[in-house]
Amino acid sequence: MKFGICSEIFKDWNDIERTIAYVKQIGYDGLEIAPFTLAQYVTEIPGETRRRIKSCAEREGLDIIGIHWVFVGPEGVHLTHPDPAVRAFTAQYLQDLVHFCGDIGGSILVFGSPKQRNVGRDVTYNQAFGYAREIFAQAMPVCERRGVTICMEQLTHLETNFCQTVEETVELIESVNHPNFQLLLDVKAMAFQAKPRPELIRENARYLKHFHANDENLNGPGWGEVDFGPIFQALKDIKYQGYVSVEVFRFEPGPEAIATKSLEYMRRFV
Repeated sequence: MKFGICSEIFKDWNDIERTIAYVKQIGYDGLEIAPFTLAQYVTEIPGETRRRIKSCAEREGLDIIGIHWVFVGPEGVHLTHPDPAVRAFTAQYLQDLVHFCGDIGGSILVFGSPKQRNVGRDVTYNQAFGYAREIFAQAMPVCERRGVTICMEQLTHLETNFCQTVEETVELIESVNHPNFQLLLDVKAMAFQAKPRPELIRENARYLKHFHANDENLNGPGWGEVDFGPIFQALKDIKYQGYVSVEVFRFEPGPEAIATKSLEYMRRFV
């Protein structure tokens, strides 16, 4: 297992090279980048910036894990929209994101984006499922060429009405049926599942490609009441060799405190 952290924690620094250097310095293996911290649209991030991110990470010896929060920022993208023109734009934008991920040396594209996947009032769940499958399927050839895996994230009913359970998320993964479309599990997001987190990890080992570490209180691992011991034991049991990446939603403690305390806590279990 390797440890990573998400870049929006350091957004106020407004300096991706400083972020890369600091994350490596305190002991992380990789960084996930949120494109919205660099530009509203990923297509607005110039080649020079992409090359700079990749070369800086290589110089520091830090992996660029990939990207997340991918539909935050741009207008007009929606995974389950009934309008074919909106879906066509969304499909193209997703492929643009895959190219960005590959350009900066990443291999994981996390798809969460709860608002931009919500099923609208006049759309059935089955219709939404078909729309989503179509958009993801269109991205698979680009993913193959760029060596990028899209990881679909199960989110809670408090955030979205599409793929609220691990079972629903795996159903979509099986429907797309491509090795470059896999599963992300998130500690916070698994809070309302019928089964405990370790059981979900073991049951879905064949699909699990990426893992987000946080607490139900929206802070980092070790900042709340979630016991990560059984979680890490389950990851060990399935011989998980991917990243465990810190993603938080409360930034008040500051990036240094969030990053250092979360890493210290997780290291207890490996």
